[in-house]
Amino acid sequence: MNTFNVNESLKIRKLILSLVIIVISTFAYSQTTLQGKVTDKSNELLFGVSVVLKGSINGVTTDFDGVFKFKKSIPNNAVLIFSYLGMKTKEINVNGRTFVEVILEEDAEQLDEIVVVGYGAQVKKDITGSVSTVKAETLESRGNSQLGALLQGQAKGVKVLSSSGKPSQGFSVRIRGTNSINAGSEPLYVVDGVPTTGTRSINPQDIDAITILKDASSTAIYGAQGANGVVLITTKKGKTSKPLVTFDAYTGFSQVWKTLPVLNGEQYRDLMTEMGLNTNWENFTAITDWQNKIFQNGLSQNYQLSVSGKSKKTNYYISTGYTAQIGAVRSAELERFNFKINLDQEIYDWLKVGSRIAYTSYRDVDVNENNNVNTGGVLLGALTTPSIIDIFNDDGSYTSNPFQNWENPLASTDGLQREYNSQRFLGNLYLQAQFLKNFTYKVNLGVDNFNGIYDSFLDPVRTGYGRAIKGQSINNTNSNKFYIIENTLSYKKDFSKHKIEGLIGAVTQKFLWENNSIETRNFATESVTTPNGGSEIFNASATKSEKANASFISRVNYGFNDKYLLTLNLRIDGSSIFGPQNRWGYFPSFSAGWRISNEKFMENISFINDLKIRAGWGLVGNDQITNYAYLGRVGSGANYPIGGTAQPGTFPASIENLKLKWEESAQTNIGIDISMLANTINLTVDAYIKNTKDLLLNAPLPTSSGFNNAIQNIGELQNKGLEFSINTVNIDKENLKWKTNFNISWNKNKVINLVGQELFQGGIAGGRGEASLVREGESLGVLYGYIFGGVDPQTGNAYYVDKNGNSTFTPTSEDRTIIGEANPDFIYGFSNSISYKGINLSILLEGSQGNDMLNATRIELEGMSDPKNQSTSVLNRWRQPGDITNIPRASFGNTDNSRISTRFIEDASYMRVKAITLGYDLPKSIIKKLNINSIRIYATGENLFTFTNYSGLDPEVNAFGGSNTVRGIDFGTYPQTRNILLGASFKF
Repeated sequence: MNTFNVNESLKIRKLILSLVIIVISTFAYSQTTLQGKVTDKSNELLFGVSVVLKGSINGVTTDFDGVFKFKKSIPNNAVLIFSYLGMKTKEINVNGRTFVEVILEEDAEQLDEIVVVGYGAQVKKDITGSVSTVKAETLESRGNSQLGALLQGQAKGVKVLSSSGKPSQGFSVRIRGTNSINAGSEPLYVVDGVPTTGTRSINPQDIDAITILKDASSTAIYGAQGANGVVLITTKKGKTSKPLVTFDAYTGFSQVWKTLPVLNGEQYRDLMTEMGLNTNWENFTAITDWQNKIFQNGLSQNYQLSVSGKSKKTNYYISTGYTAQIGAVRSAELERFNFKINLDQEIYDWLKVGSRIAYTSYRDVDVNENNNVNTGGVLLGALTTPSIIDIFNDDGSYTSNPFQNWENPLASTDGLQREYNSQRFLGNLYLQAQFLKNFTYKVNLGVDNFNGIYDSFLDPVRTGYGRAIKGQSINNTNSNKFYIIENTLSYKKDFSKHKIEGLIGAVTQKFLWENNSIETRNFATESVTTPNGGSEIFNASATKSEKANASFISRVNYGFNDKYLLTLNLRIDGSSIFGPQNRWGYFPSFSAGWRISNEKFMENISFINDLKIRAGWGLVGNDQITNYAYLGRVGSGANYPIGGTAQPGTFPASIENLKLKWEESAQTNIGIDISMLANTINLTVDAYIKNTKDLLLNAPLPTSSGFNNAIQNIGELQNKGLEFSINTVNIDKENLKWKTNFNISWNKNKVINLVGQELFQGGIAGGRGEASLVREGESLGVLYGYIFGGVDPQTGNAYYVDKNGNSTFTPTSEDRTIIGEANPDFIYGFSNSISYKGINLSILLEGSQGNDMLNATRIELEGMSDPKNQSTSVLNRWRQPGDITNIPRASFGNTDNSRISTRFIEDASYMRVKAITLGYDLPKSIIKKLNINSIRIYATGENLFTFTNYSGLDPEVNAFGGSNTVRGIDFGTYPQTRNILLGASFKF
């Protein structure tokens, strides 16, 4: 009986187990229709979230309400994978539900920690070099047509120089100071893997992120091109599986934020009479405000349209844009059309191809600045043209100064037709293959082709100079072509506590330049404006040149236990610029990091989330000099008359230097990164010293050589400094968020060795000599001149202090000394971003402290040595014995009273409210009725307020542009403008 009970019991158990299996199987394989909603932690609905059934290709995306729905039934035990850019991927078990609510969390590593570096990307916490990043959210916070303007004040150690405010003016960037005297000091720009120069044609709306490599351990992978730092620009990709259409538009208004007071007609007549100049004043009774004629309300407009998206194997981004500006100075214009395609295609699991293509069509009309009125300078013309003349004479020609043939400034803006047009194609095609699990091979072919044409025509009827030469037409064309081929092999493997990445590769680059110019004169009519309308060929030239570089690169990144980090780089560069004896340069670097926060003794220090110390050293090079510099070149044009006929002749144009080699910069960097209080405070501090030796200097030669100068490896330059930045999350609540960024940088530049030479540069009009000096022991950019002692009460003449400390009316050139420092003590940027529900506000302050400016405009406005109009400050001039004043007497033809001196040196420190943007995101309850994902409207004010003691039009300008050595001179330079932009952004 017991046996029977046991057997029956076993049968019953098997029966129950079978029933259970049947029930479970029936439940598991039953079907259900599923839908749901996806939000973030702040309950914001997420559009475009990918929802995929695990183990299949069956997937959907959320709509603009954050809702997804599977049209076909799915198993009750299905697992769904939710993925969205910037969010942590999440897996959810359906468990038979028909409706699922999912909350996705931010993935801080994706948002803040992945950083593009040279030939790859790294998690920020593993970076051992000095790197700054500017994210898309910063670039998109306000509308702007120039990348440089958006970088100002955003990154420590990066000075964006805006030497002029005209629309066509690009920006010069200095990373950790100026690194050379004659060679280039602009950083290398790399757009999606293609090295390029300049940023004027880059559309900021296409940029996803910018990484700035500053120290040699970061830039050495670029070797010869990395001496001045590297700016890596990554353009946008598709982020959503459903196509996302974005349309951005803004319009803006601009004006010069300051004008200068000048003499009215009566005051000008009195001054001229005092100087001994008289005319028939009754013929000059006009009242013309020339600043009002030249300065105008500028207008800008910008339209951008993009379509982007991604699928499992395809990622695409397509955009087009149009930008147009009318400047705040008469006749200044800019127009730009951009087209962009980014495409990535996965062919197999192991093979991927892609391309980045950008085309730009560009046009501008420039303005003659940094020149006196007698050489067509528009800004100085507006200030120094007397108000007593009208615009036109009775015959329709432009009026001139009553005493000399200096035409009014409209002759330069309206009487000279000029236009610059260019087309640029920048792009690359790559193939990437993964093999043997840990290896990746990539080949990248990049091109940067540029063609530019400048045309000008000087009216032979209305302009005085045009009548003298019977018209002038100039046509300049230039063509620049660049090719690059990169082959790289990378290896990546994590095992146990070790993390290792390796890279080797070869790079080939070639540059081709071609320039043609023709100038003709003697036009019979103003109807034909091209050079063929002139009967006299006044000048013609055509040149070609080329340059080639070959490189081998290698890098190793090693990490142990997420605490100890090491990076090694080596690049070997060869350049056709240098002689065969020194053609190859070797540029190694290494850096190390210690993540102290992961040590056991830090476990109880809870307020520190991450603490890392970094140190590195590296050597980089510079070859940005004239092509064929090492060769003994032959010049043309030395024609000989033989038999009454001119025969072509040549002459030695330069001396041979087969030993010419790389300019080298060695840099040491020490840094610390701290993240505290749940990552709400992030602090970075860097200290560095950079020594550049074997400068590529155009130095004087002994007269016995037969040449005046030649490029030689002479001299040494040093930059050292300290950088500090702090990012804080002050408030992070559901409806209120507030973030702050502050950065400040100190850099000291010094000429260590110049082999006893001194270089005088920066000549000022009027025969007053040079205003800038390069000298051992001093920084680049020191201002040079006389010490102004005052005005003699008896004679009214200016007197100066000589080298012995004595007063003199006639100082010699030996009495000149350093009178100012154009380099700032420090630069800084301070930004705040605040959002409340749909309202967002961003404020950016940017400034420079401790730099001097030679206000050479004042030399013209207070010189009183010729018939130009003057500033109202000359109303306080000396007029009779006993007068006590700092303004000397008026004296026609006498420039001794207006020498380059401390009288015209001013403090050019400033703090500028660079940008204020107020935006509003329309509620989804409103826009969903329009079937639109988001609408943002905003207003931006740029350069709204400038706090400075500088008396000129703008403390930020420089008459010598991006010069390495001549800084801090204002000579009728186009100032920065105050801009108001109104815009909107739509996403469909």
